[in-house]
Amino acid sequence: MPKQPAQLLYSQIKTDIQENRLPVGQALKQEMLSQRYNVSRIPVRDVLHRLKSEGWLIPCGKRGVMIPQLNATEAEDLYLMRMYLEPLILAQSIPNLNQQMLGKAADILTKLDNNKDLSIEENGELNWQFHACLYEPANRPTLFGTIASLHQQCGRYIGYHSQKLQYSNTSQDEHYQILNAISEKNISHAQAILKAHIRDAGEILVNYLNDLE
Repeated sequence: MPKQPAQLLYSQIKTDIQENRLPVGQALKQEMLSQRYNVSRIPVRDVLHRLKSEGWLIPCGKRGVMIPQLNATEAEDLYLMRMYLEPLILAQSIPNLNQQMLGKAADILTKLDNNKDLSIEENGELNWQFHACLYEPANRPTLFGTIASLHQQCGRYIGYHSQKLQYSNTSQDEHYQILNAISEKNISHAQAILKAHIRDAGEILVNYLNDLE
């Protein structure tokens, strides 16, 4: 299904943030963005409000917003929380995962394998869909919502993994390892792979960001 104009603008701005095409640390002007994306100010305003609510933008001045600097401490916190919460929900979910659900997760990995020209935003969305497939059957809405929010915030850093750190292939291999362990109903092994998957990605990112400072 084609994206609606507002969703398309949201994806465009999000991708441009991830690929460092928009200025960091200075006010994003609605007029500038409306000209850049050839739309009126109203959808720009709505998208900026949405991105602010999701943590992609922060307040700047009285009513403005800006893209925050990527921060090693923030990244470390996000990945530490993920590292402990996601294996927890996975253990709750595995007993409820059936073959249809696992097939859906496998199909998402196939999409990632077969579409090398995906934008960073599209890659990140498929990555989340894969993880969400594995977590939703736990029927823990509060825990799931917290994890979804963490993934959303980690999205600002995906560009580093995909472009600068060349981590995508390693990440995909680990996705298959997680799926295989789940198929075998080996909860502790699946948890261990998932924890290492998140820990290693976080450590690589944090070390890179620290080197930039």
